[in-house]
Amino acid sequence: MEKPICIETKNHNGTIINTTSSNARVLQAELAWLSLVLQTRLELHFQQETPYNSIEELTPPEIVGKEGSYANFIQEHKLNFAERLLLILALVPHIKPEAMDILLTKNKDYDRRYSEFGGLLLEGHLGLIPTAETAMFLLAGDDLEKRLQYHALVTQNFISVRQGMIGISQTKGNSPLLSSIWMIANEYVASIITGTPYQAVYSPDFPAQRLYTKLSWQDLIVSRSTARSLQEIRDWVTHGQTVLEALELGKRLKPGYKSLFYGLPGTGKSMAAALLGKSTGKQVYKIDLSMTVSKYIGETEKNLAKVFDQAQQHDWILFFDEADSLFGQRTQVSSANDRYGNQEIGYLLQRIEDFPGVVILASNLKDNIDEAFTRRFQSMIEFKMPGAEERYQLWQQSFAEKLPLDAKADLWNIAESYEISGGLMMNVIRKCTLQAITNGEATITQQSLEMAIRQELQKEGVILS
Repeated sequence: MEKPICIETKNHNGTIINTTSSNARVLQAELAWLSLVLQTRLELHFQQETPYNSIEELTPPEIVGKEGSYANFIQEHKLNFAERLLLILALVPHIKPEAMDILLTKNKDYDRRYSEFGGLLLEGHLGLIPTAETAMFLLAGDDLEKRLQYHALVTQNFISVRQGMIGISQTKGNSPLLSSIWMIANEYVASIITGTPYQAVYSPDFPAQRLYTKLSWQDLIVSRSTARSLQEIRDWVTHGQTVLEALELGKRLKPGYKSLFYGLPGTGKSMAAALLGKSTGKQVYKIDLSMTVSKYIGETEKNLAKVFDQAQQHDWILFFDEADSLFGQRTQVSSANDRYGNQEIGYLLQRIEDFPGVVILASNLKDNIDEAFTRRFQSMIEFKMPGAEERYQLWQQSFAEKLPLDAKADLWNIAESYEISGGLMMNVIRKCTLQAITNGEATITQQSLEMAIRQELQKEGVILS
């Protein structure tokens, strides 16, 4: 049998601790406390014999000095009695679903479960999934005054609700707010119980994926003006809060930074966005507009809302590639669909304008973006096709050290002769490197390189003499 993976980290004294074991001990105690609170709440509700007059008499486990991500979360956010109950209840379906079985009791008078317990039975899961009503019952029982007291906490003020870890507003149709599922969203579970940094999962409901690169700024060959403009974005990420808060310019300037990257495909727009995130310590998420733009009225706005909410919460950089399809020239209104479509785009433009972080839109042509939005950009950065000297630099750094270009090859002549982008160069490198390996060659010949270049240009529709 394979041993379980154990995550190790250091505490404030520098001592290595087993995070998995630490979390398990803390969670075991917290779950035992929750079970006691559940049992006591039911005994109080049904007026059964119990040594307690209130669940508040059940002191939560000591957390001070405990190690692990779960204990850290409680201490960092200074969670009180009620908030700790809400947190462990939301985590139960993931780590101990049988803890909810006690609420599956049926009301014999009506031959169904008790309405006041809340909870849902979902296909594919045998246990009871708590709802916000379950959380309210746990905290307040049938005490209406306490329900009113805790309503704001459960529906909006609890830290996990504010951070989007619990989707309290995600109810169907006209269902009451408290009927929404009370559960830590799948993508946040690892960060709560193991301390693994949060990363969103690409899906139809979340049409964005992490953009990253193994390269460095030295690998991005662009003009000096483009490099200066990219540095301005980095400076804003580093010093923007100082400008807005310390210098009190937030009264006049909107938060955030919006930039348009424009230029032909393969000129480095995506790579520059990834490098901005890497160099500033921020995650960059690329929006998949093909999944976002929906034929159904209202769906586009809905699909992007979750991306914006999480991006704001986690301080991501948002990158809209091929933005023309969503932020291009708005259509003439000739039907109701056109009118609603333009309203949707208008909403999204406003959402981007109000976003307090960095948003980058990429387009092949600057003129493709609606003029009404270009006025809102803090910078418009052109990514030009590399000149001969830039192409020479790109070629020089592209070959593998263990399978280089033949020393006899005239690389400068190749750089002058073939006007191609950096992105296309990498396709060429892939092709001729694979061919050299297949043929058992120690270097890449000039003939092989030029043949690969011509094949790629022909694929792009370029007619060669």
